[in-house]
Amino acid sequence: MSRIVRRVRQPGVYFVTTHTWQRRALFQKDAPAQILLAQILDCRDRGFYLLHAFVIMPDHLHLLLTPAESASLEKAVQMIKGGSAHRIRKELRYRSPVWQPGFHDRWIRTVEEFRARSNYIAQNPVAARIVQSALDYRWSSSCGTFRLDTGQFEGTSGAKAPSFLAVDVAVETATHKAQTAAK
Repeated sequence: MSRIVRRVRQPGVYFVTTHTWQRRALFQKDAPAQILLAQILDCRDRGFYLLHAFVIMPDHLHLLLTPAESASLEKAVQMIKGGSAHRIRKELRYRSPVWQPGFHDRWIRTVEEFRARSNYIAQNPVAARIVQSALDYRWSSSCGTFRLDTGQFEGTSGAKAPSFLAVDVAVETATHKAQTAAK
């Protein structure tokens, strides 16, 4: 199988999808899903990327992220996949591979595309009939318990989310808080 060669990267937001080894429903269990979630948040906190949205599905992962200037998209995804695989093998004594090699990405060019991909991430567990409402899926940024990034990295990385993102996420956050309060 040939691999996609990534030569040039545009700065900005990317929609990333990656699958578990042989599409196994590894993240249907809490322990591996919790390890993956911790790795996603830890890598964000370590400055590899700005995290805008995510969902951990039983056999795949979707992310909306902006890589740091000091870390390529490939490095950001490698940190998530490699770190989570290492911890799952070590802590859960998992013997099989965790991830399929590689990942798929799409550079987000417009606010409409950002909204469409955010909505897709939020509604993925609903479409898969895992939950009735996106707010009820705890392995997703849509549940409202995770800090999402809208602006610049702090410190030296200098990576910036596109200007449309700050306004869009602020509107979505206000909408989500109103939905949660009404629940």
